[in-house]
Amino acid sequence: MNMSQLETLVTISKTMSFRKAGELLNLTQPAVSAQIKSLEDEFKTVLVDRSQPVTLTDRGLVFLEHAERILSVVEELKQKMTDLEETPQGHIMLGTTTSIAMQILPRVLSYFQNQFPLIQTSIQSMPSSQIYSLVENGSVDIGIGYLIERNPDLETSVLYYDTFELVVSPRNELAHKPRISIDDLRNVPIVMLSPDTVGRRFVEQVFKQHGIVPRVAMELSSSEEVKRMVELNLGAAVISKLSVAREVRQGSLIMLPLIEFEVSHPVGVIYRSGKYLNSAMRQFLADLKGMPETQFIGSE
Repeated sequence: MNMSQLETLVTISKTMSFRKAGELLNLTQPAVSAQIKSLEDEFKTVLVDRSQPVTLTDRGLVFLEHAERILSVVEELKQKMTDLEETPQGHIMLGTTTSIAMQILPRVLSYFQNQFPLIQTSIQSMPSSQIYSLVENGSVDIGIGYLIERNPDLETSVLYYDTFELVVSPRNELAHKPRISIDDLRNVPIVMLSPDTVGRRFVEQVFKQHGIVPRVAMELSSSEEVKRMVELNLGAAVISKLSVAREVRQGSLIMLPLIEFEVSHPVGVIYRSGKYLNSAMRQFLADLKGMPETQFIGSE
């Protein structure tokens, strides 16, 4: 048994095709078949059901679980050997919300990649609730989002604090009132974030406390989409203060202070407890934690 055979089995499990697996691994289809046959002969069992689409047998699924674990250990070993060179390098998969990816990370990553050009970073945008689960299962190395729960398997560190604010178009009737209260939102169309976001849960909690059933004009998955709809005067919205900083400065959105929304929400980094941190992740975390809060919330 060798690592190439294990990689081939894992790839087949994902592509459900000998041909597609060969294309991804730069192997001919006969070579893929030979590797799987060699594994099956060694363990005296059938691992792959070759009918279309190709699937793993029950024994193949058990084998797959251990193969993935072995490959993970080997990859970690390779990274540790690389780290002995003491030059921060490697790849980091970041998971964060859309607003943080667009408003905060460009400043942070620009500095970081200038200092450490051998470190590559990839970003996946998602709700904060999803960040936790993907960091926990290893799909994401480091998450940056709202710190919304405690998990003994995860480490967190606060970077800065954000608030959610009521915003409207300058053409909205609320923009011309000298003073507004939470009751003014009872009959106003509201553009909402999707239910799996921290902002949506917070807004619903405030409305519930005041006996308000919001008139939901539409639901959108990101703050960027919400802002565009509010700019078109299709409703009011309650979203991250940092995410609307540019639009407020430009005058395309107006922020209306309401004491009910003046609650600070911690935003920070999330990573797995006990996981080996390669030199890239160690350097990235050290830099993030060492940055002053103004680096995140300062003007662009």
